[in-house]
Amino acid sequence: MLKVMSLMKRRDDMTLDEFRHWATVEHPDLGKKLPGIRHYCMSVVIEENPDWPFDAVSEFFFDDKEAMVAAFSTPAGAAAGQDAASHCSRRVRLLTEEHIILP
Repeated sequence: MLKVMSLMKRRDDMTLDEFRHWATVEHPDLGKKLPGIRHYCMSVVIEENPDWPFDAVSEFFFDDKEAMVAAFSTPAGAAAGQDAASHCSRRVRLLTEEHIILP
């Protein structure tokens, strides 16, 4: 299974509470529309620290790279990407293969 992790830093003009609301309430409505998604998780820091490079991590799980490429190539994928770009000052996407050490 392929996991797509996006590390996200909020825009400078957003408070952490505004960003948390966007990341956990608004943006997931777009992310849930991606076809072929197996699991979706959003994690947001619980306290503000200006020294931290990121404020949130989103995780999308797909069966394989083909399913991931197909999902992000749809209008739903484009909408989710545009929404994230408009709320983040920086994003880093990592394509990973998860290895569960403790269940």
